[in-house]
Amino acid sequence: MDRTSPLGAFLKARRARLSPDDVGLPLFGDRRRVPGLRREEVALLAGVSAGYYTRLEQGRQANASPEVLDALARALHLSPAERDHLFDLSSTTGHRPAASGGDETVSADLRTLLTTMAAHVPALVVGRRNDVLAWNRPGHALLAAHLDFAAPDDPATRPNLSRLVFLDAPTRVLHRDWRAKARAVVGNLRVLTARNPGDTRLAALIAELTARSQEFRSMWDAHTVAPCGRDVHTLTHPAAGELTVVQQTFDVPKEPHQSLVTFTAEPGSPSAAALEALQSHGRSVEAPVPYASTP
Repeated sequence: MDRTSPLGAFLKARRARLSPDDVGLPLFGDRRRVPGLRREEVALLAGVSAGYYTRLEQGRQANASPEVLDALARALHLSPAERDHLFDLSSTTGHRPAASGGDETVSADLRTLLTTMAAHVPALVVGRRNDVLAWNRPGHALLAAHLDFAAPDDPATRPNLSRLVFLDAPTRVLHRDWRAKARAVVGNLRVLTARNPGDTRLAALIAELTARSQEFRSMWDAHTVAPCGRDVHTLTHPAAGELTVVQQTFDVPKEPHQSLVTFTAEPGSPSAAALEALQSHGRSVEAPVPYASTP
């Protein structure tokens, strides 16, 4: 029986999406017992033995060299992000030190930056598990006005963006294309779990979402990899109406597991006007703004 490993599961999922025709191999017969490429075909394309590749996919091979990983990335037609993910997963089969399991904190300088940005840009800081570590008033008003503004200050009450997308009704209604947002969240969680293999709290989050959301289970099993960068989202906001925002994610210097997330709109557009009105609203309101009830 195959032993489950993150690396093996990812390789299996990636070969399942390819056909022999996709990679220029002849198709002998019409009956294939598995979807996509066979292990022997991936091994052939990567220039390794079938036995070696089988051991790697089954979790019986301790590690793979960078040269082999590059060959597998080419054979499986991996995107740059998927290639990076492959390398991250391979390193977890070795002895990478686990990330600290302690509570994450936001520096005073970063909090000052968030406050300064509030005049023009909704923003928040997220940690290595997608927890909201801090946000400014407009960021709170844009994404989660139904929650207490002070919630990120206490590790016990911190909102988690992944949990909100899948388990929080107001957040689900907020995103007009919820499924696209959900797929992006799952793709980023794949990146986070590969980079933080020893984080038990992150593993617990994945287990919770798997148990409570069939949609999450289905998307998680697809092994999609999508690191956060730049995304465009159309939101249906209870106070600002419909607006389209550009979400950008930036790594925080000296805090490799933290990211600064900002939201902007095209200058002069109706979305920019709505965002400006929401920013003013967020700067002036202390109490949470309730969302309308959802079906």
